[in-house]
Amino acid sequence: MANLKSSKKDIRRSTKAREKNTAIKSALKTYIKKTRKVAETGDKVTTMTALTLAVKSIDKAAQKGVLHKNQAARRKSRLAKSTNQVLAAK
Repeated sequence: MANLKSSKKDIRRSTKAREKNTAIKSALKTYIKKTRKVAETGDKVTTMTALTLAVKSIDKAAQKGVLHKNQAARRKSRLAKSTNQVLAAK
């Protein structure tokens, strides 16, 4: 356990940030899973809506610093590519 007051504060601060980042990452994964599930149904309108929400949440996470900008771009690209492949196959 830390002895200095500033160290204790750093621990509290990092704990809050970690919890917030974990929640944001979990929400991201949920949006991505929903997008993939909707794409399996073959409905283009709902799939594009779900994809838009997922991309928006990925962008927000990158803006907040939870994800690196290149990782966010890669995730968006892979999600769009897989969604388009599934829709094209239907």
